[in-house]
Amino acid sequence: MNNLHVATIAVMAANIIVSFKGFNDSSFFERYKFGIGPIKAGQKERMLTSGFLHVDISHLFMNMFTLYFFADVVIDYFGPAKFLLVYVASLVAGSLLALFFHKDEPYYSAVGASGAVTGILYAAILLEPNMRLGIMFIPIPLPAYVVGIGYLLYSIYGMKSRLGNIGHTAHFGGAIGGYVVTLLFMPNLLITDTLIVLLLAVPIIILIALERMGKL
Repeated sequence: MNNLHVATIAVMAANIIVSFKGFNDSSFFERYKFGIGPIKAGQKERMLTSGFLHVDISHLFMNMFTLYFFADVVIDYFGPAKFLLVYVASLVAGSLLALFFHKDEPYYSAVGASGAVTGILYAAILLEPNMRLGIMFIPIPLPAYVVGIGYLLYSIYGMKSRLGNIGHTAHFGGAIGGYVVTLLFMPNLLITDTLIVLLLAVPIIILIALERMGKL
């Protein structure tokens, strides 16, 4: 793990190059960020390009730092081509969920690889649910599946309360993308790890239920 496969380097390089272009060119940033109004007007490419832009270096660093820790898990199981598919599918899934929940907010905008990275994280958790992850302020490492479920429940809370300047919707959509594509690539997990598959689906089911009830 953490050997920085060439596929991971390529994804990081793309994020760094596009982000720094955005840092130094506000018109470029504005043209390619996620924006409900422009997307509904026909600029669908923003749903992809926004995932390579970042607000600042710390935003970029945190996403690439997280990707660094979990990319190799997905690559080890699926290889680089499928890893890239999980990444892109998660990015698009995050944008689609954001578009769905914010469709009536024409001025809503967002940037960042968080949806794609969360998809890789959730895929890694589905593949290695018992790996231990350390969390700030919690003295002992927790099983990955516990962290994954907790993170998505927190994302639902963030979506509901509009907590902070964070794209909780894109994070959640990215996780759904990583979850679904991982099961498409490795359907035997439904048999070999049925309980984990079901547990990781719980936040998704809760989100759907809350949306149907008009609670989000």
